[in-house]
Amino acid sequence: MKRLLKVLKIIGIALLSLILILTIAGFIISEKLPEGKQGAEADEFAKNILKELNYQAFQNTKMISWTFAGIHSYEWHKSENYVIVKSDKYKVKLNLDDYSKSEVIESKNSDHEELIKTSIKNFNNDSFWLIAPYKLMEDNVERRIVEEEDGSKSLLVTYTSGGSTPGDSYLWKVDENFRPTSFKMWVSIIPIGGLKAKWKDWVETQSGMIVSTQKTVLGIPINITNLETQR
Repeated sequence: MKRLLKVLKIIGIALLSLILILTIAGFIISEKLPEGKQGAEADEFAKNILKELNYQAFQNTKMISWTFAGIHSYEWHKSENYVIVKSDKYKVKLNLDDYSKSEVIESKNSDHEELIKTSIKNFNNDSFWLIAPYKLMEDNVERRIVEEEDGSKSLLVTYTSGGSTPGDSYLWKVDENFRPTSFKMWVSIIPIGGLKAKWKDWVETQSGMIVSTQKTVLGIPINITNLETQR
């Protein structure tokens, strides 16, 4: 027993040390949220991104299904505003018009209310990583042009409401055709400001949407698989 307590104590100290190191590293490498200018130029920048990614096709898409990072799968019926969230352990139908009307279809977890809350949070996060560029001109978004040190321009967007974490900001970099190549994040759930995520492997789906199927953060890939869309 004494040996077990000693081992647990060592593990606890190691974890605390790791947390401390990560916290200090976060303060050191964090970037300050840049300032930008709102107005017509920022709006035009966002519209050019939407044009490049065929925003009209996204609007006309009735259903999107995909698997996020090999963990959660989704069947989002946009036209009817509900989504089926699936994992190895459960299947939930979320009513996006009224979350209180959502239901658990299959689950070994008896706490259905908590499972629905978790599914909402997962869907908000995982769908954002799929369609974030299509959300640039929504009413809850503030857009600003940022002048970079190399003379290029980027688009800073801040979500003032909606989703699970309102107030988060993202700085989009694009190529010469206004196709996104990456963004930097200032989000509440990550202590490091300005953490970069690359958006790669763009594909045109069955409905004409153009979607990035791989993001990489700190060299770690986040893959979008089993992607299908219907008009």
